Amino acid sequence: MTYKINKNDKIFIAGGTGMVGSAIKRELMNNGYGIPRNEILTPTRSELNLLNLYEVEKWFELNTPTVVIIAAAKVGGILANKTYPKDFLLENLKLQTNLIETSFKNGVKRLLFLGSSCIYPKFAKQPIKEESLLDGKLESTNEWYALAKIAGIKLCEALRNQDNFDAICLMPTNLYGPGDNYHPTNSHVLPALIRKFHEAKINNSKAVICWGSGSPEREFLHVDDLAKASRFVLENWDPNEKFAPKDKDGNQLIFLNVGTGKDISIKELAKKIALEVGFQGEIKWDISKPDGTPKKLLDISRIQSLGWQPIISLDEGIKKTVNLFKKIHENNLNIEKK
Repeated sequence: MTYKINKNDKIFIAGGTGMVGSAIKRELMNNGYGIPRNEILTPTRSELNLLNLYEVEKWFELNTPTVVIIAAAKVGGILANKTYPKDFLLENLKLQTNLIETSFKNGVKRLLFLGSSCIYPKFAKQPIKEESLLDGKLESTNEWYALAKIAGIKLCEALRNQDNFDAICLMPTNLYGPGDNYHPTNSHVLPALIRKFHEAKINNSKAVICWGSGSPEREFLHVDDLAKASRFVLENWDPNEKFAPKDKDGNQLIFLNVGTGKDISIKELAKKIALEVGFQGEIKWDISKPDGTPKKLLDISRIQSLGWQPIISLDEGIKKTVNLFKKIHENNLNIEKK
């Protein structure tokens, strides 16, 4: 019988101070985990170097977590992936292998590995089902990151098949929300657009230039919805159960897609963000910059069959995220003035 997490578990969230890890910690604590003994462990990079196997092993021996959630990863947008392919491949391979293997060796009862929708082929049939994995060529602008994530999924699958290690995986679509990265060149598309339009408004710019043609279609999931999905599968999903989701051939699935089941063109997304920010100038498109995958919409019917549904709409999520970004920006300006 697969383990279902409970309030007495000591939970380790790798990457617990990042956008995804912080959201998962909030979700768990809001539902009674980690209280009153604060047994949700979220060491910072200075406290635990996930790239160092010796450090990871010693940390596990000292802290003895019973449940591990891997939200740690080296992430970035198209430019970052293109510029640092070695870093995206090596660092992600190292940290996830260190964590997964050490969890297995230390008798962790349940492990959740978070991947990414970029694991799927560039021209996968839409909406993308889980069995599309390894069914075609990857998108070149993020293949190094994708290859590392695929290796992580397959390691979890191998340990489950060979040693009955209870590892499960979720493949979220494009994420956004509290704690996102708004770096001008290394961020993902939604936070990058928020920053562009916000700065254009306060500088009274007449136009904003966005990357690519604006035609690619993307799906966006608020990070709080991913956090709810993470808790949900840890509490409820047993891949061994008779009625658990299976692939088209009836085989066991150990990874499930997580998204909204709805997508939007980047051009329409830019218009929504410009409207929410209050930018009224012209939006121009630099077609010399890459578009990436033309369309990426996940089939989320498997996780829905278990009883999970996304809650936060894109319009609501953009509004919340823009308001949060404005507060952060204003606070930073006040700090600079002091």
